Amino acid sequence: MRALYQENVHTIFGYPGGAIIPVYDKLYAYTRKENPWFNHILVRHEQAAAHAAEGFARVSGEVGVVIVTSGPGVTNTLTGVADAMMDSIPMVVIAGQVGVGALGTDAFQEVDLVNMAQPISKWSYQIRRPEDVAWAVNRAFYIAKSGRPGPVVLDFPKNAQIGTAQWLPGKMDKVKSYNPYPKIDQEKVNQAAELINNAKKPMALVGHGVEISGAQKELMQFLETADIPAGLTLLGLSVLPTDYPLNMGMLGMHGKYAPNMKQQECDVLIAIGMRFDDRVTGRLDKYAKQAKIIHLDIDPSEVDKNVKTDVAVIGDCKESLSALNSLLRKQSHVDWVASFEPIYQEEKKQVIDPDLYPKKGPLLMGEVVNAVAEATEGDAVLVNDVGLNQMFSARYFKFKRMKSIVTSGGLGTMGFGLPAAVGATFGAPDRTVCLFMGDGGFQMSIQELGTIMEQQAPVKMIVLNNNYLGNVRQWQDLMYGHRHSFTKMINPRYEDISKAYHIPYDVVIEREDLAEKVAKMLATDGPYILECAVKEDENVQPMVTPGSAVDEMKLHLDI
Repeated sequence: MRALYQENVHTIFGYPGGAIIPVYDKLYAYTRKENPWFNHILVRHEQAAAHAAEGFARVSGEVGVVIVTSGPGVTNTLTGVADAMMDSIPMVVIAGQVGVGALGTDAFQEVDLVNMAQPISKWSYQIRRPEDVAWAVNRAFYIAKSGRPGPVVLDFPKNAQIGTAQWLPGKMDKVKSYNPYPKIDQEKVNQAAELINNAKKPMALVGHGVEISGAQKELMQFLETADIPAGLTLLGLSVLPTDYPLNMGMLGMHGKYAPNMKQQECDVLIAIGMRFDDRVTGRLDKYAKQAKIIHLDIDPSEVDKNVKTDVAVIGDCKESLSALNSLLRKQSHVDWVASFEPIYQEEKKQVIDPDLYPKKGPLLMGEVVNAVAEATEGDAVLVNDVGLNQMFSARYFKFKRMKSIVTSGGLGTMGFGLPAAVGATFGAPDRTVCLFMGDGGFQMSIQELGTIMEQQAPVKMIVLNNNYLGNVRQWQDLMYGHRHSFTKMINPRYEDISKAYHIPYDVVIEREDLAEKVAKMLATDGPYILECAVKEDENVQPMVTPGSAVDEMKLHLDI
């Protein structure tokens, strides 16, 4: 408890069990005294503890902390660990384990956690002696939050939990053979600056790394000095305000039409704090072959992994951008920046314009998201699950400030949204948290309504109910001859479930009621469920279909 408190931990997400009872017994005292050290959030499933810690970390910038028991407790948690690893989320998981003397005997609820966690975490370690507890906690937090953040897993055998040792306060500021902040190579900065200064059609691809490093100011100076339009990755959507003049919108499979097309036309492509994910690049052998590629990233393993670079600047984005900014000449690319607008207008005319919403018939997902986005005026935190709800909300929500999107990007974990939104309410208690879910993702973690009920976590839950696993259904229509193999959902009555958990509920069926019911949801204190009956066979468009280049993006799918 002392080591955690020293690391400035105040919020813990967890679920007790036999092998972690000694830790929970000590936690009892530190959550119930007059000035409690910790606020422990009891989730209803261990996977939810990890996702809640992710949501907390994304909006607060702090390390998310999870405490669970051994065996199935921690194997449930590992999905969230893998999710955090893919999306660079700082998290420390402390898991109970059988005593050292019983290791390797297939004791009750024993698993080889260190080896299971190693490939999906930054560090996994077994604490075998009480003398090592404080040291392990200090090291875990340093590794989790330094450099490219990620999850750390501590396996905590019972004998080390119940043993005694003198606590010696300490802080970890370095680990042998671990270099989280590589020194910037000035020659590489010079080469990158020369390419940018001589570019006629430069374009930036901006990712989550800019937000992690707190480099928004440096990014804006970079873009404005060199007059560079920017596309944003899914995880980087709140790095720039939605209405920022050089923000051209989301990249990727279901991103905006203009930035996807223009990646294939620019002469210099600058990737900043992003990893050239396959959902961004499309077909690699056709990706940006005309452009010189500059890659700014803190993790050298990401350089040349997917896309071959001409210049790579390894280091923290804040430092790299500052170094570049000192060498940039003031540029004006008026015609190039303006060339994005006609493409955007074409997409707007065919896909986005609210005038396209039908006057009759079921609601569309885009109009529901737009109604919530307009009502919250860009100040809310967007949390979403995975599937069509994720893509529609990412496309149509609006952002004014950083740390405003919480989503499962690399792993695409259904069931992520509900617990992540709970965590976000604790990480940003002063902000409105809006959660968009499909009926499938909602039911994967529906038990966390119990956590919301107990904590009165003020999550505004918007259920986009189309009675399908909608994203899979879209792919079945597109590539599998409309054979809807087990994607049709028979759903429960969400109104009755809401009553059982004492959570206010309403449903929107008619579009003329949408604005009023969204306003009522936002004006209601505490949690709220707003079910929206949306079109069953709606598709998210445009789309870079699998196996296509990004400039082969289709505004309309012929399915």
